[in-house]
Formats: sequence, C-alpha cells, structure tokens
Amino acid sequence: MTDRSVPQLWGGNLPDTLDFYRTLGYEVTREMTRPYTYGVVRRNGFELHFGPTPKDVTAEQAYIGCLVMVDEVAPWHAEFTTALRARYGRVPARGLPRITRFRPGQTRFTVVDPVGNSVIYLQHDIPRLRYGGAKDLAGLAQALDNARNLREFKTDDAAAARVIETGLRRHGAASTPVDRGRALAMLAEIAAAAGDSDRVTNLVTEIGQLDLTAADHALVTAELRLVTDLEQWLTDEL
Repeated sequence: MTDRSVPQLWGGNLPDTLDFYRTLGYEVTREMTRPYTYGVVRRNGFELHFGPTPKDVTAEQAYIGCLVMVDEVAPWHAEFTTALRARYGRVPARGLPRITRFRPGQTRFTVVDPVGNSVIYLQHDIPRLRYGGAKDLAGLAQALDNARNLREFKTDDAAAARVIETGLRRHGAASTPVDRGRALAMLAEIAAAAGDSDRVTNLVTEIGQLDLTAADHALVTAELRLVTDLEQWLTDEL
C-alpha cells in the first residue's frame, strides 16, 4: 500500500458541512456523530476528512485548509460556480461559504466552506512566482506584475491595490499611458470584487481621459472586460 497523507479539516455542523460538499459534487462516504463527529467526502480519487471543531472558535477566527492538485482548474471553477448558483440563487463571493473569482489564465482558486475551511484548487506545474514583480520589469510595469501575483495567487486584493496605488504615485508620471490604463483597470476589477460601483465608475472615467493609441486602447479594453465579466458573475441569479 502506498503511503499517503490525508487532510483533516474542521467539521462544524457536520450535516450542513457535508451537504455543502455534496453540492460541489463530492460523495459522502462517512458521517459519524457519536462519540465524536467525523465525516469523509470523496471525489476524483481524493478525500477530505472532517473532525471535531475546537470550542469557542468561530469560522471568522479560523484558518485551516488544504491543497487539491488538479490538471486544469478552470473546469472545476466553472462547475462549482454553476452548482453554488443553483443552491444559493447567486454566486457566494463574500462571507461564508464563498468561492474566489477566476480570471483567464489563473492557476488556482479557493472555496471556503461554511465552517471556514479553505480548500485551494491548484493546477499542477504552476509557474514560479516572484513576489515584488518580475526582475526584468521596472517601475509601474513591475508593480503591476507584483499586484497580479498578490491578487491571483495570494488572493489578497487589499495588498494588490496598495501595490498598484503606490506604483502610480511613484512611477505614474514617467510610465506609458497603456501601463497607467492597465493599473486603473486592475484597480477597477478589485473595486468591483468589493462591490464598490462608485469607485469602478470613477476609475473607468479616468481611463477614458488617457491618450491611448488604438493598440493600447484594445489592451486596456480587454482588461476592463474582466471587470464586466466579474460584475456579471457576481450578479447573475437563477
């Protein structure tokens, strides 16, 4: 028999937790409530185990989770989006439970269950990250690369926004209009994820005042299209 490790997450209200994973297409293979709670779900040959939750710890205080390595993450995200929208009438993107957003080309996303467990679905053979930005870039372009890593790999929108805003203050005047446009579009996407529609409108207006060539306009428009896609993902209901 091959040696292996199995993650053990917190079970919380075990029937509710297991029902959530059923929604995501998992099979419940064990559900025990006495003498203590223990549950197991299985999918695609891997398992998640759920044990007792420590007393006096809320989901907001907890951080426990595991990685699930898959060949392609995009189909998983699409399937989970459909299943969660069917269950809740919308995509739960904030609070508990929730699923993080997904942009084309990403190699990971996270599902946080009703207990607060984070299950990160991660693509095999991900590129090596350089926090701080790629070394062959400089100025605002390097800040944007660093912000992309923070947003897409660490799921830290606040840090990504700070990096972009700092980059604009330090390098905005010397940077190209297209890089400034990309920076503003990335901030708009982060604002859209937070539900700040007024900030999105202001950022889009600022982009419209940039002197962009036709080619640059196409690049920035493609970045802004992600804002529209995100808003649709967040607001579509059954």
